[in-house]
Parts: sequence; structure tokens; C-alpha cells
Amino acid sequence: MKRRRWTVVLVTLALVLLACCGGGAALGGWAWSRAKVDTAGEIDFAHKLAIPPLAESRVDDQGRRVFDLRAQEGRRDFGEGGVTRTWGFNGDYLGPTLRAKRGEKVLVNVVNGLDEETSVHWHGMHLPAVMDGGPHQSIRPGATWSPTWTVNQPAASLWYHPHPHGKTAKHVYRGLAGMFIVDDENGGNKALPNRYGVDDIPVIVQDRKFDDGGQFAEGDSLGGVGVLGDTVLVNGTVAPYLDVYTERVRLRLVNGSNARTYAFGVVDDREFAMVGTDGGLLPAPIATDRVRLSPGDRAEIVVAMRPGERVTLRSFPEDQGTDFFNRRFTGGGDTLDVLELRAADDLEPSADLPATLAPFEPIDPAGAVETRQFRLAGRNINGQKMDMSRIDAVITKDTTEIWELTKLDGTPHNFHVHDVQFQVLSVDGQPPSPEFQGWQDTVFLEQGSTVRIVARFADYADPDMPYMFHCHLLTHEDAGMMGQFVVVEPGQEAGRPPTGSSHNHGQ
Repeated sequence: MKRRRWTVVLVTLALVLLACCGGGAALGGWAWSRAKVDTAGEIDFAHKLAIPPLAESRVDDQGRRVFDLRAQEGRRDFGEGGVTRTWGFNGDYLGPTLRAKRGEKVLVNVVNGLDEETSVHWHGMHLPAVMDGGPHQSIRPGATWSPTWTVNQPAASLWYHPHPHGKTAKHVYRGLAGMFIVDDENGGNKALPNRYGVDDIPVIVQDRKFDDGGQFAEGDSLGGVGVLGDTVLVNGTVAPYLDVYTERVRLRLVNGSNARTYAFGVVDDREFAMVGTDGGLLPAPIATDRVRLSPGDRAEIVVAMRPGERVTLRSFPEDQGTDFFNRRFTGGGDTLDVLELRAADDLEPSADLPATLAPFEPIDPAGAVETRQFRLAGRNINGQKMDMSRIDAVITKDTTEIWELTKLDGTPHNFHVHDVQFQVLSVDGQPPSPEFQGWQDTVFLEQGSTVRIVARFADYADPDMPYMFHCHLLTHEDAGMMGQFVVVEPGQEAGRPPTGSSHNHGQ
């Protein structure tokens, strides 16, 4: 509270200076100094990391694994000046981890217990558009939406979150999110640490800003990327520590923040193994000491521990491809201590990491039938804002396409595509860095750079129901930095998206 009282004093002083000669410069200098966040070595990791429970499920008479989710209001004391009003699934904040095997048919009953429409998007999941949970599948207050589909993709750390048109940032910021883990018998998944909550840990990282009353402070930063918080929550825990009892621990990192990009590493710069990206396991572990995750991104890393040590997972300053000014006001220069790992004095032996993890078949770009350009600037893609009634691309089922993504302004953006996992072919004509290896559904863009991706649009066609592509900085998405595409059968034309906002499909 003391820090926030001083903030109020400084704001008042800045306003006084603004009213005087030269006050604008003084206010600008104050804003410059306040924009940088550095919590290195300042966090008292006093709270045991909460582990989201595995969602209960049952198998119905059709052989479907059934989950139940309820979006609801809640209250939680984060220790930030008062009891915070929150939203969550089946609880006060965040939601349980859904888990299913490849080949299983699932059914999720989603009840909207809020007083406004919401939706649930299965981020990273390959499924029919009508089950995707985008803005066309809005759920009215009190209604139930029951999407059902067959899980048809490799093992991966996915997540779910709302996607209501124009309000995604608000709904995610208040706490509506959770993980969806897909298991697959193929590959080296069993050789990795795999005991959920023991040596296989979900790590949902979110930054939040609290006002003096302990409520979430929503709004935009001076950098125009949305709210940037100075308090980090991991699985809804402030200042968390994780007790580690094994020689290796697997962290399933999820950037669940609205706007902030993280550059994760360990404070002593030790190398760790990156074993998975957005769409699943890599072909082989990659040794690295940093992994950058933009909003919506995931990565799986395995950290080796020594008995009795304490080390901190930290987000380091990084070059986001912006100018000096924008770097300060969009979080690129921030340092944030995230999670303390506390190793027991006696550690249970862990198996060596396998040399190979999962089968991986590169998509041949020579087979692409179309190359499309997407230029991101301001809050537009290709100079247009989102229109729910407009289809921006029509793609034939079972074809491969190359998409060229270019960011034209100095504000951070990334690019997320629904339904498909893609491969990054190049960045400005050069081979992609290790963080872009494997399967991706979200990619960070740097100013003036062109990222070429390749994807195959298989299995599902629906001329009337679109999938989305958009910037996953959520205020940008809400402001119109989004478009939509349909996948059609060969020779079929696009239809017309639904005109109503609420559609309860899947039952």
C-alpha cells in the first residue's frame, strides 16, 4: 500500500507541474520513469504455488468424455489492498485443467453464470469452426453451450479463454482462463516428467495492476498495447514458490497476459531444455537459456535442479523490435521475477531427457496453392477492421497455404490463427530461431519484418461458420485487429456468417 500511496502523491505533483510552465516536460519525465518495472530481487516468495485441479469428467452413453464448466463471478484476496472482484470457471479465478487423449471424443458443457454474454475459445485446438468458441459462439447469460468434437492432434499444452467480440480483454483480465492438456501415446511424452502437480507443472503467467482498493485496474498503457501490470500472478498466486522434489521439473508455460511479452529464463542463466511449443512437443529437446512468449503463446521447458537450491524464474528485458520510446512504454525493458523454484535437500532421480520427443513432418511449402499477405498496423489488418459479416479469406479444405505476416508500425503485435497449427518458414528470409521451431499457433512480429508461415487446412469445412485470425494483444483484437476465414469443400463458395450473436451449438 505504501508504494501506491506514493504513486497518488506523484500523480498529484505531476498534475501541478503540468499546470505550470514546463509542466508538460516534467510530466513526460515522470511518466518515463514510472513506465519501467523492475522487481528483480524484490519479491518475497511467500505463497505456495496453486496448482489448478484436473477437471472432473465422466463418460456418457455415447462414449464422450464430458466436462462441465461454469463461468461465474467470485472474490479473492490477493493481498493487494482488499478483496478483489474476479471471474473464474468453477471457482473464483481461472479454471480447472481439462485433460483428454488424442482420439477421444469430448463434450464440454459451458454454463454462463455471468450477467453478460461470454464465450469459450479452445486456443490451439483443431476442431470444427462451429465448436471453436469464437465471437460467433457467444453464450447468453444463464445459457449452456455444449460443443463436442474428437481430439485429433498430438500431445500439447493448450488453453481456453473467452472470445466475445469487443470484450475479450475484459473477460480474460478478470480471470476467465484455464489449461487444456492433450495426451498422445506417440513420441517421447512418457519419458518426460509427467506427474501432474509433482514434476509436471502448469504455469499460467499473468500480469495485473491493482488499484488502491485492491481491484483489478483495467485500461491502456501509454504504449497502446493494453494494460501492463506490475504484479505477476502464476496460476492466480502472487509471489509464488514451487517446492521441487525431483532432479528435473517440467514447466508448462502459458502467457495468459493481455498485453505483456515475457522473455523467460533462470536468474543464473543456466540452460534448460525447451521440449514443446504451442502445438506440442518438438522433434528433439533444444538447449537454451531464454524463451520468449507473446500473449497466447505456450512453451514446455524442463529445468534441472540441484539439491537444496533456490532459483528464480525471471522475465528479462528484451528487444521487441520497437524503437527506444516504445520499448519503455510497452514493457520491453521490464524485469519481472515470476516464480521461485525450491529444491528439496534430497531429490528423486529423474530420467534422462530422450534424444527424440515426437514425430515431426515438415509441411512442404512447394505444395502451397495460395500465398496471402497480412499487414498489421495500428488496429487494422490489411487496412481493415474486423467485420463480423465479412469473410476475409476462403480456403479450400485439404490444401496448404503460405501466409506472409508483416508488422508496419512501432507497436508490438503478434498473430494467432484459429484451428490450425502452422510452421514458421522464415523471418526476413532467414531460418527461424529456436523459439519458432515446431508447431505454432501464435507468432510474435517485429517491426518491418516479414514472417512466412505455412499451414494445412484439413478435416473440417463449413462455408458459413468462420475461424478467426488476429493479434493476440487483446485490446488490439477488441479494437478491430482481427479477420475471419472459412474453409470450404472443393468448388464450394463461402456462405454468410450468422447474424445473431448467440449460438448454442453442439448439444
